[in-house]
Amino acid sequence: MHDVAIVGAGPVGATLALALADADLDIVALDARATGTMPGGDRSLALSHGTRLIFERLGVWSPLAATTGAVTPIRIVDISQARGFGVTRLTAADADVPALGYVVSYAALQNTLDAALSRAGVPVRFGAAVGSVGGTSAYAAIMLDGTADPLLARLAAVADGGGAPVAGIGRKTHDYGQVAVTAKVWMDAPHDGVAYERFTQDGPVALLPEHERYGLVWTMTPARAAEAMAWSDATFLAALAAHFGARVRGFLRISARRSFPLVLEYAKPAHATRAVAIGNAAQTLHPVAGQGINLGLRDAYELSRTVAAVPRAAIGTADMLDAYAVRRRSDRVASIAFTHGLAQIFDADFSLLEWPRGVALSLLDAALPAKRAFTRAMVHGLR
Repeated sequence: MHDVAIVGAGPVGATLALALADADLDIVALDARATGTMPGGDRSLALSHGTRLIFERLGVWSPLAATTGAVTPIRIVDISQARGFGVTRLTAADADVPALGYVVSYAALQNTLDAALSRAGVPVRFGAAVGSVGGTSAYAAIMLDGTADPLLARLAAVADGGGAPVAGIGRKTHDYGQVAVTAKVWMDAPHDGVAYERFTQDGPVALLPEHERYGLVWTMTPARAAEAMAWSDATFLAALAAHFGARVRGFLRISARRSFPLVLEYAKPAHATRAVAIGNAAQTLHPVAGQGINLGLRDAYELSRTVAAVPRAAIGTADMLDAYAVRRRSDRVASIAFTHGLAQIFDADFSLLEWPRGVALSLLDAALPAKRAFTRAMVHGLR
């Protein structure tokens, strides 16, 4: 019987495995993808400074940052609203950090984590699709597709994001009635590490600096998103320029348009008998403010600390899982509430919120202590 079986060896599962690699435990990671492949191709992740600190402790950050084009620092976040006053700029100096965050290539991060797992000697079973997870008071039982006998472990940590069914863990879902349209956008001038977040009538739109271009996340109604996916490149860029107005100019070209519906999903409870959900298996957040992946990586790191702090015989017990839940509660609840609250703003009449939001942005920009506190929360997590 394994001590810890990790379902999913993506960024969250791999982070947990690496954090436990030196704990003298029997660990195995299970991943449905074939060796050397990336699920869904490459995409960009917005990582916080706090996440960088986790990866530095695990020896992952340096090789990742050394990969050409893999990491783009965010020095400034410019926040504004369409058709209204009020602007604030958050800077790395506000939080006394080298960068507010980093836009990172998913493929580069996964390759770096895979290499780190191999160096650490953590066994990863690729091509191992998990059908379900159950448990008794003595062990977790993980059923792999195509096998008759379960894999047994003291603890099953489910980090697959796809949500392998776990006995005793349910999921709550809220459909925002919105769609995110993402794309790569090139400008006529360097981005200089400046990210933009703009409040609009349809929802937030963000530009994140990545390598020599920007990554776009544009929230729309489903009907408008369907239209936008069919627009010509010229029509799309013209609409984007109108959305940003004078705040951002110089859109040149666009590629790699994709779209996906926006929902809030969270596990309730996030742990059951001998099993715990972390990362997207525990919560999938609205992309506004870029909290989701960072919250999941904090899940993994804090779970590793909880596991390492108890005797082997106590791994996966109800007492251990309760302790982990208490440890994560404030961060998890605050992050879900913060992103959900921002998203809900756009369910109301935009015009009614234009003036108070403008006042809030102006006050935040003028009140240095509040600005620093807000920036530190974005950098290190909402706790």
